[in-house]
Amino acid sequence: MTDRAVLHIEGRVLVGPEDVRDEMWVVDGRVTYDRPSLARDIRTVRGWVLPGLVDAHCHVGLDSHGAVDAATAEKQAIQDRETGTLLIRDAGSAADTRWIDDREDLPRIIRAGRHIARPRRYIRNFAHEIEPEDLVAYVRREARRGDGWVKLVGDWIERDRGDLSPCWPREAVEAAIAAAHEEGARVTAHCFAEDSLADLVEAGIDCVEHATGLTDETIPLFAERQVAIVPTLVNIATFPDIAAAGEAKFPRYADHMRRLWERRYDTVRSAFDAGIPVYVGTDAGGSLPHGLVAQEVAELVMAGLSRVEALSATTWGAREWLGRDGLTEGASADLVVYAEDPRDDVRVLADPQRIVLRGRVV
Repeated sequence: MTDRAVLHIEGRVLVGPEDVRDEMWVVDGRVTYDRPSLARDIRTVRGWVLPGLVDAHCHVGLDSHGAVDAATAEKQAIQDRETGTLLIRDAGSAADTRWIDDREDLPRIIRAGRHIARPRRYIRNFAHEIEPEDLVAYVRREARRGDGWVKLVGDWIERDRGDLSPCWPREAVEAAIAAAHEEGARVTAHCFAEDSLADLVEAGIDCVEHATGLTDETIPLFAERQVAIVPTLVNIATFPDIAAAGEAKFPRYADHMRRLWERRYDTVRSAFDAGIPVYVGTDAGGSLPHGLVAQEVAELVMAGLSRVEALSATTWGAREWLGRDGLTEGASADLVVYAEDPRDDVRVLADPQRIVLRGRVV
């Protein structure tokens, strides 16, 4: 990383979808649109500028076997940073990654604590595995450990049934979400299938991950209550492989997963068209590598969002949703510079020319 010299950024600064400036300055790590009068050591960077990208479903400190050591977590965070992801909502991790907050060279992380699931109803070593009577206590605990979010596992395969099914009784979910809100935390849930969604929304949930099970019946509920979704389409692309692996033992489940995959784009398009907030998330850190935000933005475009709408889902809109600044006056200078206008072609996101984090050029 370079020292915090004054940066002069020329080109097109995309402060918002309709707010475009010709230049910007970074002084003492902060954004300003007023030319500094006494600056001597000035470095100029030219290009198209976006706020640092957001991955709203990412698991730093986790791999397919559970928690990883600090060195591995550091590599994950760097891989995200190198592709322009400078703000992460860590949607559940078994590892303690608080030490990352002390590193000025690593992305900012908003944590949701550890996943909360039923026994034998999620990936081994990922979650607190508890019964419904303990849900409120664990939600309060994770709300206090996190950064304003709690992560539930809303559905998973039930082996006796041979298919996806809801994990929690309605009354347990209602009490848990109310407890999280009392603690000042929002609640999100992993949900692949259809059956858990109405109960979760009516219980007051704030967000749903994946949301492949949305239907004509539940989409209006989500839209009315403005419950956000993070589709993780790069993860949903793995559903055919998951189905094939479970086909022999759980054919009903395998068929269900294929059907959810087949209609994935229609589901996201219908949700967005109905007014449901949609944000970018990759589900990196389980079975997927880090640094896939550009691919996820492209997937949202494939699903029917405009290029600007898909960009907002990882920049302006996502930052506002998470309560974090963009490129406003006085904000921390977390930004990415591109050679071409990403509004014309979102594939530009895969090739950042400069990355500036906390006012330092990576």
